[in-house]
Amino acid sequence: MDCAFTSSQVIDFTGITLRQLQWWDERGMVVPRRQGHRRLYSTEDLAEIAVICELRQRGFSLQRVRKVMAFLQRELGKRLYDSATNNSQIHLLTDGKNIFIKDSLESIVDVLRNSRQPILAVCLSDTVQRIQAGIRLSSQQPLTTDGEADGPNVPAAGESEGRAEIEIASVRARTSRAEKHLAAARTRLPRDSGA
Repeated sequence: MDCAFTSSQVIDFTGITLRQLQWWDERGMVVPRRQGHRRLYSTEDLAEIAVICELRQRGFSLQRVRKVMAFLQRELGKRLYDSATNNSQIHLLTDGKNIFIKDSLESIVDVLRNSRQPILAVCLSDTVQRIQAGIRLSSQQPLTTDGEADGPNVPAAGESEGRAEIEIASVRARTSRAEKHLAAARTRLPRDSGA
């Protein structure tokens, strides 16, 4: 069953403002379905919005974000959500000019080793997984494709908090492991002796 989320739900999941969401729709960055005057966003749209928010928080200009999103769609050959859920770890790396998509630690180390300038890395899989966890833990019911609520899915008392804590711990553990792997990779890079 294909889920659809309203603008207010997207705002709750991503922290984006309503005006930003409308602006991105007007510019064609993320185009939701319409149901009358309502914008309905798919899970795939939600994942792409989360990645855009992540890039904006890291200082990417909107022009650069557009280029990155076009690159991701071109390179992955399908929507980001599908690639990130099928692959364990997808990392976006950029030095400001070049953009790389890597899915293994060895390939990330190769990019870091061969780079002559600082590299910004964003784990796209973690961003998508945070959205998936938010969807699972949300007390709001997403709409199905016909616009109806997706039926009751209310956890028993105390069950929601326990699941939330487990999800948060799981995301923190994955993030911590990725940071440790990147730190270890950086220590293996040859140091420039500064001749």
